[in-house]
Amino acid sequence: MKYEVQITSPDGKAHTMKVEQSADGAWLVNGALFVVDTTTPEPGLLSLISEKASYEIRRNPIIASDDAFSILLNGIEFTAAVHDPRSLRSRRGSAASTDGPRKLIAPMPGKVVRILAPEGTTVTAGQGVIVIEAMKMQNELKSPKDGVVKKISFIEGATVNPGDTLAVIE
Repeated sequence: MKYEVQITSPDGKAHTMKVEQSADGAWLVNGALFVVDTTTPEPGLLSLISEKASYEIRRNPIIASDDAFSILLNGIEFTAAVHDPRSLRSRRGSAASTDGPRKLIAPMPGKVVRILAPEGTTVTAGQGVIVIEAMKMQNELKSPKDGVVKKISFIEGATVNPGDTLAVIE
């Protein structure tokens, strides 16, 4: 699974990281490999143990919301927001704005079976742009706004992963 995590430090500096968990439990953070053992000894507490250090991350329920939450990492409070491209909430939130270019994102792994609107095609909001197949089910992905298909990133038959940008609508 691929995630985008934004961490804001107590001094207000924001850092965005690309985080991906591999099948063997290791984590890639901005391309660097980390082998970490995790455990949840009690609700709201995550214990991380790596080769070099151990950390306790405690979720602060008072500040928690759907979009961001506060975490205590070794006594220092940070704000964290996790974006999962597969989540319905994140797709709905990103579809709310019609200003500027909009990306059509793959919600699941699959294969491109049909391109309904090639590059240069004028589309309306809700019009089918590309069809992907996952687990023998075909899913038509629709334009999030009225506009023109500026880019199709995959050809028919190509394999896609969750979070991949399939098309750009301007």
